[in-house]
Amino acid sequence: MEERILAERCKTGDNEARRELYIRYGGRLMGICMRYAGDRASAEDLLHDCFLKIFGAMDRFTWRGEGSLRAWMERIAVNVSLEALRHKRRLHYPVTVDRLPERYEEPTTEEVAQVPYDVLQRMIAGLPDGYRTIFNLFCIEELPHKEIAGLLGISEKTSSSQLFRAKALLARRIKEYLKNE
Repeated sequence: MEERILAERCKTGDNEARRELYIRYGGRLMGICMRYAGDRASAEDLLHDCFLKIFGAMDRFTWRGEGSLRAWMERIAVNVSLEALRHKRRLHYPVTVDRLPERYEEPTTEEVAQVPYDVLQRMIAGLPDGYRTIFNLFCIEELPHKEIAGLLGISEKTSSSQLFRAKALLARRIKEYLKNE
């Protein structure tokens, strides 16, 4: 079913279309929820909340071309995830974690490629919530620090420094993994 038609049928409350929407996009949205939640059980709860929000807001969706439905739903998934973190007061921005250095050596592309995908995902999931959130917003969602600051109610400088700390911690974990493997 074409994305535009799927959206129109969902707007009318068509449960078959809603099921198709869930089947088609549930995995992708689950990935987004996992990036922010850090664990599967919380991500599953977020995914449920995402679809409730999507179905409740479907009448406000405006078709803007192929891929616009997916992009709209992904944005909702990010917003639902951020709201859940805020609500649980899990977003805090520690000044130090394990005495991170002022500078760090970023792993090369080849080094990162040696780390299995699931291991790298666990490393990212293991970052403190604030670090992981800013890392995801900047590196995955490709938002600028100004927008991240607005979304999270922090300064651009805090966003930038927390990204630095997330990358430094992740770089250290990658180096340690490669050393031990």
